[in-house]
Amino acid sequence: MELDFERCYRAVNSRDQRFDGWFYTGVTSTGIYCRPSCPATTPKRQNVRFFPSAAAAQGAGLRACRRCRPDAAPGSPQWDVRADVVGRAMRLIADGVVDREGVPGLAARIGYTERHLHRMLRAEVGAGPLALARAQRAQTARILVETTGLGMAEIAFAAGFGSVRQFNDTVREVYGVPPTELRQARGQRRAPDGAGTITLRLAYRPPLHATALLDFLALRALPGVEEVRDGTYRRGLRLPHGAGEVALTPVDGHVSATLRLADMRDLSPAVARCRRLLDLDADPVAVDATLAADPAFAAAVAAEPGVRLPRSVDGFEMAVRAVVGQQVSVSAARTTLTRLLTYAATEPTPTTLVDHEVDGAIGDRTPRQPHDRQGGDGYALRAFPSAEEVAGLPDSAFRMPARRRETIRTLARAVADGELDLAPGGDREETVRRLVALPGIGAWTAGYVAMRALGDPDVLLPTDLAVRRGAAALGLPDDPTTLAAYADRWRPWRSYAVIRLWRAL
Repeated sequence: MELDFERCYRAVNSRDQRFDGWFYTGVTSTGIYCRPSCPATTPKRQNVRFFPSAAAAQGAGLRACRRCRPDAAPGSPQWDVRADVVGRAMRLIADGVVDREGVPGLAARIGYTERHLHRMLRAEVGAGPLALARAQRAQTARILVETTGLGMAEIAFAAGFGSVRQFNDTVREVYGVPPTELRQARGQRRAPDGAGTITLRLAYRPPLHATALLDFLALRALPGVEEVRDGTYRRGLRLPHGAGEVALTPVDGHVSATLRLADMRDLSPAVARCRRLLDLDADPVAVDATLAADPAFAAAVAAEPGVRLPRSVDGFEMAVRAVVGQQVSVSAARTTLTRLLTYAATEPTPTTLVDHEVDGAIGDRTPRQPHDRQGGDGYALRAFPSAEEVAGLPDSAFRMPARRRETIRTLARAVADGELDLAPGGDREETVRRLVALPGIGAWTAGYVAMRALGDPDVLLPTDLAVRRGAAALGLPDDPTTLAAYADRWRPWRSYAVIRLWRAL
């Protein structure tokens, strides 16, 4: 990754927060590395080196600044939006794949040899997959040390280290002090609801239009899986080692995240999925600058800067939502999905009949399962059913035409069998190609999945009725062909344009 020294140094000299996570500043005279926005005195030019990742800075023998905490900076938008091998690998590493499957597992998912993957990462990020995963483990360990009362041995294995000694050596090398001093500096604090609950801050690049995010999620919230209440979004999670639940509250300067985890090893994957869901690694200044150049969007961008692209914590869930939402309203899709969730409960025997109220309308009376109000492992909210669970549901669970029901089952089987990769590190072009090859899935559905499940920032849905109505409301062409040609000026942020067109209604 090419880093222009003059541009980077100007960003450091102005303490520009927009560049946090884009690169890291190494100060050779002090042996530390910082965010570009670090409030410390700007170092002399001859003492400065710039690095594309925290792992690269650590590999050069530098430790993290204790003042600006560069390891807690927002992620780089470059890795967030790139669809190439390096971008996919970075997203998978953030999701904890190296800790769970090792470098061979990461290479297999990407489709390259370990040697070639290492070479590409070194060239672009300045560090190999093991170093990148090590840097992430160190950050996870710091969060656990400073925010929980877990013992050091428990933290070591929860963060993904192979031994307590490796944990101690890494923390000392990355932060310059042993783990016990990190805890003493912050004061030992226990989680309010037990060792499995952690509250932390999720950083982002301002501005963030929190209202737009919460409005979007609230309109589509599925009872028992997610809810929006009093400015907080809550949902159940399915994580690699067990169930989880998260409460996300946007506040000034960060998002407060309270995570309740069945297994502490799931902290890093849970954080990565929450960041994806709220699009916290985006560069809103770059997005808004492109869209505001179009007079049709200029007033909306000025009034509502920082509108994000709400994504997902589960690619399969988003794909099912897309199929159900074909040619029906958001309210109707929500009603259908609520019925599906009722039948997907773990206990097959109904106990009572209840009325489902969705958007103020009472639906059919359907069986309530024992876990309707409480997800697995005692959580109030449960995760969306897995592909295997959906594939095995009876016909009565699908309140939709038979062809659409079979489309969902075909989709579920493809995901369950590994034929379709909807994970954050999946190949976007290949995934879209395989989606449209499935019966019942067309360009709109594949585009919606690419936009929200895979995080593609440049998807346009020109045939979408709400998009066309939003375009007409802004004085733009609403014919799909004409709109698609006009939208070329919004590249590479057409997905964000879609969100703004939906908000224009």
